Amino acid sequence: MHRTLAVAGLLLLASLPSYSQAPGSAPSASPVPPAAVPVPDVEDSRWTRTLERVASGVVTIQVDLARAFDTEWNMSSQATGFVVDAQRGLILTNRHVVTPGPVTATAVFLNREEVTLYPVYRDPVHDFGFYRYDPSKLRFIKPTELKLHPQGAQVGREIRVIGNDAGEQLSILAGTLARLDREAPNYGLGKYNDFNTFYYQAASSTSGGSSGSPVIDIDGRVLALNAGGSNAAASSFYLPLDRVTRALEAIQKNKPVARGTLQTVFGYTPFDEVRRLGLRNESEIEVRKKFPNSVGMLVVSEVQRGSAAENVLEPGDVLVRINGQLTADFSLLASTLDDNVGKTVKLAIERGGQQFERELPIQDLYEVMPDEFLEFGDAIVHNLSWQQARHINVPIKGVYVANPGYILGAAGVPRGAVISEAGGKDIGGLGDLEDVLSTLGDGERITVRFFTIDDPKTAQWRSVRMDRRWFPARVCKRDDKQGSWPCTAWGMDGLAKTPEPATTTFAKTGDPLINKLAPSLVLVNFDMPYSVSGITERSYYGTGLIVDAERGLVIVDRNTVPSPLGDVRITFAGSIEVPGRVEYVHPLHNIAAISYDPKLIGATPAKAATLKSVDVQPGQEVWAVGMRVDGKVQSRSATVASVDPVGFPLSRTLQFRDANLETISLVNGPADYDGVLVDKSGAVIATWASFAYEAGREIAQENRGISAELLQEMLPLVRDGRALHSLEAELQPVPLSVARKQDLPDDWIRRLEQHSPERRQVLSVVRTVGGSPADGLLRSGDLILDIDGAIVNRFREVERSVQKPSVRVTVWRDKGVQAIEVPTVALGGRDLDRIVVWAGAVLQKPHRALAAQRGIDPDGVFVAYFSYGSPATRYQLWAGRRIVEVDGKPVADLDQFIQAVSGREDRSSLRLRTVTWNGSVEVMTLKLDKRFWPTYELRRTAQGWARTALE
Repeated sequence: MHRTLAVAGLLLLASLPSYSQAPGSAPSASPVPPAAVPVPDVEDSRWTRTLERVASGVVTIQVDLARAFDTEWNMSSQATGFVVDAQRGLILTNRHVVTPGPVTATAVFLNREEVTLYPVYRDPVHDFGFYRYDPSKLRFIKPTELKLHPQGAQVGREIRVIGNDAGEQLSILAGTLARLDREAPNYGLGKYNDFNTFYYQAASSTSGGSSGSPVIDIDGRVLALNAGGSNAAASSFYLPLDRVTRALEAIQKNKPVARGTLQTVFGYTPFDEVRRLGLRNESEIEVRKKFPNSVGMLVVSEVQRGSAAENVLEPGDVLVRINGQLTADFSLLASTLDDNVGKTVKLAIERGGQQFERELPIQDLYEVMPDEFLEFGDAIVHNLSWQQARHINVPIKGVYVANPGYILGAAGVPRGAVISEAGGKDIGGLGDLEDVLSTLGDGERITVRFFTIDDPKTAQWRSVRMDRRWFPARVCKRDDKQGSWPCTAWGMDGLAKTPEPATTTFAKTGDPLINKLAPSLVLVNFDMPYSVSGITERSYYGTGLIVDAERGLVIVDRNTVPSPLGDVRITFAGSIEVPGRVEYVHPLHNIAAISYDPKLIGATPAKAATLKSVDVQPGQEVWAVGMRVDGKVQSRSATVASVDPVGFPLSRTLQFRDANLETISLVNGPADYDGVLVDKSGAVIATWASFAYEAGREIAQENRGISAELLQEMLPLVRDGRALHSLEAELQPVPLSVARKQDLPDDWIRRLEQHSPERRQVLSVVRTVGGSPADGLLRSGDLILDIDGAIVNRFREVERSVQKPSVRVTVWRDKGVQAIEVPTVALGGRDLDRIVVWAGAVLQKPHRALAAQRGIDPDGVFVAYFSYGSPATRYQLWAGRRIVEVDGKPVADLDQFIQAVSGREDRSSLRLRTVTWNGSVEVMTLKLDKRFWPTYELRRTAQGWARTALE
């Protein structure tokens, strides 16, 4: 890991190769006598011997930050550390490598041995921390213990930085110390920043992965700790070791590392500026006499709001004395505060040429740094830290949203928000919020007030819907003795309470079509807790059409409800919101059915729309009626431009893509809302559906009409649970003129012309669904002439004709007519009924889009998603892969997979054989982390989705 001034340059998911080097390899002997070697060569030889001696003590650290916490996102990265106590197994690295939050880490030594690391200490402010490992676990290497030598840092001293630079193990970068009094680097608003310390500077061009590297002199002594660098120059920045040495000594003695604070940030300011701030001449003379090498003094730059120093110290105050002693740098300040926690300190300051004496209490610095978090609904929250409070310039009070997750993200509460009120109660800290939330059942709502780092003066509010179904809820507190975060789970998941029935009316307007359609239209919101079936977005909304008011059936498009897995909310007349349930997701086309309990809307005059099956023609006048996101019904007259087959590109993420469908395009159709297309009588002749597709690496959307005929055919499938039979072949229309070039006989040309004089085309096979019977019987380029003796040349004709277990398909292939018996495949609208969350990956059975678009047999276990900071990320178990073997044992489905991975110990390794979308095979190993990534499953039941722990 490595930080830059503009952006925290943490190296995510580094895939660069690592190269091992034999430890202690000696250079070839020089034939020239030592006395005759030029001075530079002698120094090079000394450096070579030094580097060989210390290299075994430098390690690569693989870091998995399991949860977002304070200034850091959950992620997987790599960095550097080095052994400072081989007997106790202590490794020194950066604070942002140890991380302030829950972490899983592994050290890789020079000989490629791995040991598990446990966090021991991370400084609250300065960029250093310690890991520990069990020395007895190392069997083939005895690492060198690097000695800290803070007093050896001098301007002009030649140094070497040994680390994992840019993912390359044991990179060695040269430099010369240029400055010893540089201000701490500023990594940006909202990110971790060091303060109240000097930094060293040299031009060594370090980059990602070199964070935590030792900065050594020619004798192998560590002068500083590499911490960051500039992204606009070759400059690198190193942390001095005075505070590091003190902390190491305390840890070695099993004593706490005391840290004190005034909640005040000081900056080292040159004398010319200090004089302009009001430093008296006699004070400057006195300071310069005592500190002849100093070029400045400490000046107050920030005073934390709400602290004891507020209204006592002010920005611009020049610090002259601490407890009566003259001071010019951070050394006396740091030692005084750290050694006197709980006591008071007397400060002599000068402000505008006047002298002031101030006495302030020294607070324990750990009290303003969070050490526990609450996890609920996939969100991570904890007490606001000083690190973040100083960025926002607010008192250290409230609960910080480190990751909004599913529950807060769906409500529109962003990362970095600070929650100040929940359920009408002030939230001063994490305990207050837990008291409020722990009483809520699944689905209950609560009003939350918060402010953001961008606008701390404005309080915002959101209605948050509690989740106790999709994700576990627990509180975790850091324990540095164990090097872990023990968690306490909340009690039994709260059951969702049935909302009270309510009644509303539909507003009358001057538009008769709106008045007629409004009782049949609803606003549908859908939120997905997990990404499945290649779907990347998590929150959706759109217009729903009531087609059965007695049963509460509503039709929507699949860009509003893309999956059976999620929470549905249905709003009537912009006034009443009731929960919904996914009943059916059409396996072939862009429509889905959801339901609601009609009792919950009381006497609201909702009614089913009238569906009318017509053959829509270009030039026909229609009206597009739908709902905006605010629930307002809109209507617009439009003209049918064309009725054309869809032709969306294949999905890169392997999500649903419609095919074999003719859709309606409008000349001036609305793009700002979806809904239905109606005739002048108000009868629904088509849906005005939103289609999502991938345009390059972006998701694009466009509205098109889907004939009401398709809706009418789907309703019996929804009501009765019958299967939909499919030929499992993607088709495209080919003009008869093109078919003639393929030598299609004239008699077939005439029969096709007579069958459909207005559509002179024949359907050609583009691809077949992998693993289906058609996959081995039909071929790309086949021209379909008839099915069971009936000529077909339109998509809907094919779909209607294959609603039986098997059909005889007549095709033109290789200049001949062939009749092929093709079994059809029975498809359901509730195929996704189970997922498994394992090692941070969301697993499911391979979905149809995988086989339909890429021709892949639907065997194995499909990786739908992976969480950052998890073993799935660390070992590159990417979404889109299929797991087909575990430790050499084939796994055909989720049951076999669970059986294969059950009973494994924490931190044990498995060997996985995976297959990509294009058939590429890769074998990988994965080390489990059951502390932060336990295994559980979600199943669809008659009562809804239920979560069950599997270990």
